[in-house]
Amino acid sequence: MTIVTGMTSAPAAPQIRVLIVDDDALVRAGLSMILGGAGDLVVVGEAADGDEVPALVAEHRPDVVLMDIRMPRVDGLAATERLRAAPAAPEVVILTTFHADAQVLRALRAGAAGFLLKDTMPGELVAAIRRVGAGEPILSPAVTRQLIAHIAEGGAGARRERARALLAGLSEREREVAVAVGRGKSNAEIAAELYMSVATVKAHVSRVLTKLDLNNRVQIALIVHDAGRLDD
Repeated sequence: MTIVTGMTSAPAAPQIRVLIVDDDALVRAGLSMILGGAGDLVVVGEAADGDEVPALVAEHRPDVVLMDIRMPRVDGLAATERLRAAPAAPEVVILTTFHADAQVLRALRAGAAGFLLKDTMPGELVAAIRRVGAGEPILSPAVTRQLIAHIAEGGAGARRERARALLAGLSEREREVAVAVGRGKSNAEIAAELYMSVATVKAHVSRVLTKLDLNNRVQIALIVHDAGRLDD
């Protein structure tokens, strides 16, 4: 007897759950339509102001929050700070109309995974959400340098001293990994550059995050930039 077995299909990619936060209903509708066209992205909720975020996050458990900055009651900066301070927080991507904005940099320091301009092309928007959903930042070192160089913030000297003190508390290998993260290197690129396995790189990154009390790679990059360690 001949037994014919059917071909097994590849497992579907896990869906990335997205919460959209913007006070402009047209922006929310446009983003929802764009993301809804990607089979692996699902919009689980929408909010018109930052004060709605905690309840919606608790209800829908999104993986990624698209967060506008300028909203009437609770702005995106305050909402991001509160959200990222909570355990098991979703990733936050800032939506803005400006490349260099003081609030964007503050949101990144608070733990946002990156930012997107509101006129980002649909394909680039979807790709960025996928990267963030996979745990990758969407902020290039060049953009980080632009933000830090062009935004006038007080206390730059104090930030540099603090950043250097933090890096001094790392082992030599951890500092090498942190500097590579600041250069925008992926785990695979760091592994090749420093002659270690990807798993070892991930372990070093996790230890750096723990030692520096940070919650994502963007914050590591900002500390490296503050310390002036990119050219080591």
